[in-house]
Amino acid sequence: MRIVPARSERDIGDVRALFREYEASLAVDLSVQGIAAEIAALPGRYAPPRGALLLAHGPNGQALGCVGVRPFDRPGACEVKRLYVRPAGRGSGAGRALVEEAIAFARAAGYRDILLDSLPDMTAAIGLYRALGFAEIPPYWASTLPGTLYFGMRLRPE
Repeated sequence: MRIVPARSERDIGDVRALFREYEASLAVDLSVQGIAAEIAALPGRYAPPRGALLLAHGPNGQALGCVGVRPFDRPGACEVKRLYVRPAGRGSGAGRALVEEAIAFARAAGYRDILLDSLPDMTAAIGLYRALGFAEIPPYWASTLPGTLYFGMRLRPE
């Protein structure tokens, strides 16, 4: 497996498909977050140099999963969004590799803090975030989705 930045039109198309699969896999409605407009505008806020869309490719070159990093409206902070691994790629380490690469990107881009939110039923993702050093934090935005959990990690001292 390899993790690559999504740069070509084909890559962005793969990310669009994965974001749609992610949305369909949830038991909540993300339309309140404007996900349709986000998908249509890709790379949008995930555009380099301050953002990134990362793809996990399997041995046959098929996209297994993705994650995005975008600037957050707080000095020195970025946000990880839309971590998703297709069922065929689960258990392969793709999720871990994507989050590790997102953290590495955030560090290299000079961010001080990396933030993310998750839903309580995303137990595998929550376990992964904790294992990689994320800690639960107070809400950093007002999610309308019930039970949203918030996580953060300091990447460098102030």
